[in-house]
Amino acid sequence: MINRVTKNSSKSRTEVKALAQNIHMSVFKARRVIDQIRGRSYEETLMILELMPYRASFPILKLVYSAAANAKDPGLNEADSFISKAEVNGGTLAKRLRPRARGRSYLIKRPTCHITIVLKLKDKSKKI
Repeated sequence: MINRVTKNSSKSRTEVKALAQNIHMSVFKARRVIDQIRGRSYEETLMILELMPYRASFPILKLVYSAAANAKDPGLNEADSFISKAEVNGGTLAKRLRPRARGRSYLIKRPTCHITIVLKLKDKSKKI
């Protein structure tokens, strides 16, 4: 898991990024979970991910926790943050050969994915 902290001083907004690479999971299975949490608050995201029955929710939950831990360094409060960007990209395919009948082999493709989570601080000046 790779963590990056970026701070944009020109926009006076702080965002925190966490990146997990080569997660042994299909991109489509991870996107099903990521689509549910995009744009939600930090606490709401934790509740959703803990109650989801999918296998993909555990690595994403760990990544959200990691992004929140990164937020403590520049002074972001994780309770006031939300998921501004969440994306899943395809990684490398691990190719394996399975023996078949009559000396033949069968190719098995094991997919991986890269997951990126970006937390941003909510603007308290704007009230909706």
